[in-house]
Amino acid sequence: MGNLKLKGKDILKLGYPNNQSINIALEVMKRNFATKNIHHVKSLLKEILQNPEQFEKDLTFGQIAEALLSSKKTEKRMLNTNRASFQIFGNNISDEAKNQLYTALKLPVSVSGALMPDAHSGYGLPIGGVLAVENAVIPYGVGMDIGCRMSLSILDTPISYLEGARAKYENALAEHTKFGMYETHKSHVDHEIFDRDTFDMIPVLRRLKGKAVKQMGTSGGGNHFVEFGEVEITKEDKQIGLPKGKYLGILSHSGSRGLGAEIAQYYSRVATEQCPLPKEAQQFAWLDLNTHLGIEYWTAMNLAGDYASACHDDIHRRLVKAVGGRVKARIENHHNFAWKEIHNGKEVIVHRKGATPANENELGMIPGSMTAKGFIVRGKGNPDSLHSASHGAGRAYSRGECRNLFTQNDIKKELKLKNVTLMGGNAEEAPMAYKDISEVMNAQSELVDILGTFQPRIVRMDK
Repeated sequence: MGNLKLKGKDILKLGYPNNQSINIALEVMKRNFATKNIHHVKSLLKEILQNPEQFEKDLTFGQIAEALLSSKKTEKRMLNTNRASFQIFGNNISDEAKNQLYTALKLPVSVSGALMPDAHSGYGLPIGGVLAVENAVIPYGVGMDIGCRMSLSILDTPISYLEGARAKYENALAEHTKFGMYETHKSHVDHEIFDRDTFDMIPVLRRLKGKAVKQMGTSGGGNHFVEFGEVEITKEDKQIGLPKGKYLGILSHSGSRGLGAEIAQYYSRVATEQCPLPKEAQQFAWLDLNTHLGIEYWTAMNLAGDYASACHDDIHRRLVKAVGGRVKARIENHHNFAWKEIHNGKEVIVHRKGATPANENELGMIPGSMTAKGFIVRGKGNPDSLHSASHGAGRAYSRGECRNLFTQNDIKKELKLKNVTLMGGNAEEAPMAYKDISEVMNAQSELVDILGTFQPRIVRMDK
């Protein structure tokens, strides 16, 4: 932590109460002022002590001010006996996923919840889980890949080009997309997001800025992909603004990379310390949005979401430049996020862990698998699902099960049958690993209208 020779007893001598405020002050000052003169640091601490109210909303010193203003001990929170109201869509959902939602519904802050038809068990909230809470945010309820999203660009290129010049499109994916922890682009865009002062205001973000610059325009591992395919518009919609017919499309699925993962890890740990819960519910530790840490996480989460969107912009820009054509429409939606929304007349924080926002008339993209069609949808704003829909087909088999069940040969047969070229990928993401997307769509006809489809043709994933 640098060379600041500050000790707890120095802070005590300044007049700080002998409680948690000393540890917090020590951590904050060492984290932010490691190279500063100790006298300067002590004068800052004295200033905060004399007038903590003035520093309450300060992103650097707010945590110290809050500790001084509140001498409450961290007490273990208990779960409610009864669950908050909920709704489950679809039948093919494991008991494990349901039980994860049931635990979340007993949190003292929980208002209501829902499970989407693609739901399966995850860490903390199940994937496909939606949870509304009061004035709090649950870092693990948002998830590790903050702001992970789908992004679809529909081009004016005739669809016949995809088959006729397949090698050109394969080369574009090979040369202009990067995946996993180590692949990065040689040249980086100077995106406006890196000029934001949020990076300098929050210590964890300051440390991660270099990594974020390096990973701009790249995709994660696992089920993340970039693909060329056939878009078919089956219902005209003013927002899309395209006549019925077939178009060439680029579809990408990825999130906020190392930036989001490290924000999630840091604040999940901090939330656990601040909000002790019974063992089965510990992953639902929340941060109160009236506290400094709650505001800090909310700010960092929103930045990670914007960064994820900027990454998709960069991926699509590179590919369009490589293959030509013009973007006629763009549809994008994210999951693994928390939103401030009004439900039943009051503001709640809605966590969608692997669930698509489906407010009335909101457009979205729900993918199938690497061989199955995905669907362009328009939300119906159904209150029972907290204005949400599934974020994909959902896994039928866990990653571990897939490694034992499916061989490379099985995957090759399925790809050939559906005329799909796969670059990278592995058995964990086999087309057979996923539920039947048409069953999932049938189970959510009350949640979304279908406006079109996307059939993958050339798929690139992490090796």
